[in-house]
Amino acid sequence: MRSVMPSIDPDIASLAPGFRALSISVEATPIVNPGVAADALRRACQSLTAGGAAWAEAHLQAWAEVFRQFGAKPQRTPCSAEALRKRVLRDGSMPSIDPIVDLYNAISIEYAIPVGGENFAAYAGAPRLAIADGTELFDTMKDGAPAHENPEVGEVVWRDDIGVTCRRWNWRQGVRTRLGADATQMWFILESLPAMPLAALHEAGDQLTRGLLEMMPGAVIESTLIGFDPR
Repeated sequence: MRSVMPSIDPDIASLAPGFRALSISVEATPIVNPGVAADALRRACQSLTAGGAAWAEAHLQAWAEVFRQFGAKPQRTPCSAEALRKRVLRDGSMPSIDPIVDLYNAISIEYAIPVGGENFAAYAGAPRLAIADGTELFDTMKDGAPAHENPEVGEVVWRDDIGVTCRRWNWRQGVRTRLGADATQMWFILESLPAMPLAALHEAGDQLTRGLLEMMPGAVIESTLIGFDPR
């Protein structure tokens, strides 16, 4: 198994001193129970419309404040969990995208936590959470065609040796490392701040792991807690 060992720029500690995350590496097997993801997504949407986690609002507000600290505007480019939450509260549900994506979106919605899913086979080197200097390349789509853009100077990004894999910390993922059901090496990152109880972070990770194993019996999964306050 190719384990993922992400790193974090120490300068990010001043922006989010209590940041901690679960890094989950997966050696996948063929998906035999895709309905697991659809069920999880439906339950997550129902949970949110019924009120959601007691600490959800505080956690998303904390993420908005972190975004402001590095120059992002959370009203226009919110963290991924906030964007999903707004969509579900508006529409009452979330459309299916892909079994793997549906599953990690379900975790994000239910636990009000940004969750990234990446095709680790497409990575060059290890993931690292860094402060951009503005010269890095981010691959995206514009008007239906492949395109590249640069992050802003001082923006927090996930990247590898080639370029940016996710802009504005967890706002938008790139195309190159996009995860789908056909990936054989998967990497998930569940990102939390102190407003989310640590026990809830572990619960979210356990639920993701259980769902993956139900969909892909025989998958090999490793989970590691990282961050500045991993207690």
